[in-house]
Amino acid sequence: MRVAEWLLDSPRLGENPNVKHFAGHLLKQPAREGVVAAQARLGQLMCRECGNARDRRIGQDLLRQAARAGDRRAQRELGLVED
Repeated sequence: MRVAEWLLDSPRLGENPNVKHFAGHLLKQPAREGVVAAQARLGQLMCRECGNARDRRIGQDLLRQAARAGDRRAQRELGLVED
């Protein structure tokens, strides 16, 4: 989880599509286990970066779960996504 956040927050690395894919892979298991921060970050990544509707729907579902758990980042992102 920490490695994924570091990669995504790195100014140079965070823009690379391969790095985003790898970070998403690292976030998948913690998100499935209910780690709210992982759900929020993976949901945000999927909504912003995925080209297909199925992945964006999954991303929105993850954001909703994190928002219900009180994650401010997810709540803000849902405001952007669902407008």
